[in-house]
Amino acid sequence: MIKRLLIVLLIMMVSCIQEPKELKTGAYRATLMINDSLDLPFNFEVITAKSLKIYNADEVISVNDINYANDSVYIKMPVFEGYIVAKISNGGDLKGYFKNETLSRVVPFEAESNNTIRFEVANPEYNSNITGNWETVFSPKTKEDTYIAKGIFNQVANKVSGTFRTTTGDYRYLEGVMEGDQLKLSTFDGSHAFLFTAKVTDSTMEGVFYSGNHYKEPFIARRNEYFELPDEDQLTFLKEGYNKVSFSFPDVSGKMMSLDDTRFKNKVVVIQIMGTWCPNCLDESKFYSEYYKNSHNKEVEFIALAFEYAKTPEAAFKNIVRLKENVGIEYPVLLAQYGSSSKTEAQEKLPMLDHILSYPTTIYIDKAGKVRKIHTGFNGPATGDKYIQFKGEFESFINDLLNE
Repeated sequence: MIKRLLIVLLIMMVSCIQEPKELKTGAYRATLMINDSLDLPFNFEVITAKSLKIYNADEVISVNDINYANDSVYIKMPVFEGYIVAKISNGGDLKGYFKNETLSRVVPFEAESNNTIRFEVANPEYNSNITGNWETVFSPKTKEDTYIAKGIFNQVANKVSGTFRTTTGDYRYLEGVMEGDQLKLSTFDGSHAFLFTAKVTDSTMEGVFYSGNHYKEPFIARRNEYFELPDEDQLTFLKEGYNKVSFSFPDVSGKMMSLDDTRFKNKVVVIQIMGTWCPNCLDESKFYSEYYKNSHNKEVEFIALAFEYAKTPEAAFKNIVRLKENVGIEYPVLLAQYGSSSKTEAQEKLPMLDHILSYPTTIYIDKAGKVRKIHTGFNGPATGDKYIQFKGEFESFINDLLNE
């Protein structure tokens, strides 16, 4: 009798175990809930049950870390810490959250299968074409938070793509629409979720920038084809009395490294101040990594100093290893700080700098160990011609230092 009862219980247990559902292949329209009346949309395509691609204008982000538990899917972003967890409906739609546990951020998430639309538009008519350059001010009425930017946009019919460049970097690939006099742009890269909305005339914009559901600020802009941001090489300096940079931080193996190490002697050295959580730093790391792989015959070295908000050194090093593996970085990435990405605290680690204005910041060292230039921010591939210009200027300056 007991044996029969055990068999019945075992059969019941097995029958109650739900077979895991998997993502259906095809296109999806995803939304992150900014507030009760506003969503941030983006698009992705499921290639297989274990891989998908996220699309932002010309950017394609491949995601290959996908796992299942019962009727939920866990989608881990490449490089960045954030992940999506969602239940899969019988029809294949998703409902759950985008999470960053270290920052204690949770954003409601939904995705509809078989949908390629980004912004739902009731009327495709538009009042203005915003193609061109826009002189922009964020938080214009709050002096301590005000900063300038340059909007760079291209519009075809009612479809818009482009970005905002600031003195510290760019807002990466933005994609959206013009509907009447309303502009809507969004991007989702696995770290940041950005939404821009604005009322537009032929020569002005007035709108709001949302970062996830935790931050928002107003902005104003006017069309100005001649507007330029300050020179990125003239924003960060060494303090008076200094001509060199010194530090000693551990690499992923725990070995302490500094510019006094033999590998950097009589070399041109590029010091990258960055964080694994920073999308502009990721763009820069991809460029530096490619350049480094193609320049082993040159007397140039790279070294990155990571300022991490991860709460423990173990978690910070895990993020560094993940970045190195995903990008293929062969140069050292040292842990300069964990528990905070504060620029003020970062400057304390490098007291010879007048400040750290931006992640990323690049310091160029000549063969004699002297600082020759400090470049603030990074103009990534979303900035188009500015990115091409940067690459040319970078290679030219490195060659000048190598030929000295």
